[in-house]
Amino acid sequence: MNYNREKVTLQTERLLLRLFQTGDAETVVTLCHNYNLYKNTLYLPYPYTLNDALAWIEHHHDHFMADKSYEFAVTDKETGELYGAIALSNNKRFNQGEIAYWIGEQYWGNGYATEAAQSILRFAFEEKKLHKVFARYFSSNPASGQVMKKVGMKQEGILKDHVIKEGTYKDLIYYGIINEKG
Repeated sequence: MNYNREKVTLQTERLLLRLFQTGDAETVVTLCHNYNLYKNTLYLPYPYTLNDALAWIEHHHDHFMADKSYEFAVTDKETGELYGAIALSNNKRFNQGEIAYWIGEQYWGNGYATEAAQSILRFAFEEKKLHKVFARYFSSNPASGQVMKKVGMKQEGILKDHVIKEGTYKDLIYYGIINEKG
């Protein structure tokens, strides 16, 4: 991970993680107005509108500067193409954070979520000095669980029928990782 504090970016081999800008909103709509993405995410609305994207992006910078959460656009390092998003919350009381991510369906299977997650974990542990990072996914989305495994997270439990999605109770599978150096 190459973190640039002034530009607020993380750089990996193929990706540049940066703050979202208002100009990203239309691309976010194009990526998020997708039923397959919606059914695998906890909070993403569907249909997804320009107002949804603008409202979502509006407070990212303030939240970042307040050390509340860090929401990065996952983009191609060379072309700047927007692939998705990855976020890290910061629970200062418990010195932990949750990562959450989505990648546009046309970019699935390229390892972008894994590469972004590895980078955000290093950011969480090396820059933010968090003790623990966790993530969760629907049992119906095992690909997200594979990302968590690939970055070294371990399954900690299953919350049975924990949330309702489209009128159906869904299990949430929790993964976590401890900062062994912290």
